[in-house]
Amino acid sequence: MQAPLVQLRLAKEDFAFSAAHFTLFADGAAERLHGHNYRVRVELSGADLDDHGFLLPVAKLKTRIRAICAALDERILIPEKGRQLELRVGNDAVEVTLGARPYRFPRDEVALLPLPNVTIEALARHVWGELAPALVNTPVRRLRVEVEETAGQSAAFEADVV
Repeated sequence: MQAPLVQLRLAKEDFAFSAAHFTLFADGAAERLHGHNYRVRVELSGADLDDHGFLLPVAKLKTRIRAICAALDERILIPEKGRQLELRVGNDAVEVTLGARPYRFPRDEVALLPLPNVTIEALARHVWGELAPALVNTPVRRLRVEVEETAGQSAAFEADVV
């Protein structure tokens, strides 16, 4: 039998970012460049509460979530590990070639992500990876991150915090 856990959900209005991306498909096809207004939700689970009844004081965690969103906001999200892409990253520009489609973006408008593709599943896992280190050595046992790209379409990544 699993020990009972307290769950704390954080889904603030400003846990959000607007960004452009294209999704790559296994057959070599790709979507056109387009954008979404993403929302991030976080759930923390743990068994122990402190003397004041908190699982975790969340002010620093909220600040971290907002910083992650800010780093993605108003950016073009490019997957550095996208096998279909050719990337040239300079000081002033990022050049991306996707098949016969060349793109050139100002460097400060691009977020290069260590991902094979920019999907909501991959973004949820990426945000989880950015948050989880801050929860090590806390009472939080499990972290779940959900990223929504449109109403009714989201993905979540959940794992134990080690």
